[in-house]
Amino acid sequence: MKIGILRIGKVDSNVISRIQENLNMTFPKSKCTLIPKTLPVPEEAFNNTRQQYSSNNILRKIRNYAEKQKTLDKILGITDIDIFVPNLNFVFGEAECPGKAALISLWRLRPEFYKQPSNTELFKARSTKEAVHELGHTLGLRHCSNPFCVMYFSNSIFETDRKQSLFCSKCHSKVEKIVENLGRCL
Repeated sequence: MKIGILRIGKVDSNVISRIQENLNMTFPKSKCTLIPKTLPVPEEAFNNTRQQYSSNNILRKIRNYAEKQKTLDKILGITDIDIFVPNLNFVFGEAECPGKAALISLWRLRPEFYKQPSNTELFKARSTKEAVHELGHTLGLRHCSNPFCVMYFSNSIFETDRKQSLFCSKCHSKVEKIVENLGRCL
């Protein structure tokens, strides 16, 4: 499986490198690369009332970009702005399920957002968990009931911290089959 990381606006390259490295280890037979292009944050995604950006709108931009990419199976957009979907206060990310496009936001993953001291390792671990989670959705995985599985729905940062960056055995088995079949289609 070929995964491309696409920056949406300004994003810390150290975090991108760590996510890229971790995705290569997490997904069997995968190759994760950084796309040289950076997409601007779409102005029309900003909701003035909420002072946040529409995740749906940004995901649509990623999907449009992904449709033109014939050499990549999945595109993970990474941004550093606060995002939301209707009916939720915020989201850490969103993805097509199944599909080719996924998005994560780093905004609420930093300990400083929660008035905690800076912790680079914790921030990178949270970022990896959300990246793996959203890419899991692009493979067709739904939320898992195991609170330690990376596919568990995080309603808060505490749930993100509790879960691992890996799939539980049930979800891992599904991922292996999906990725194996994806390889046959290429």
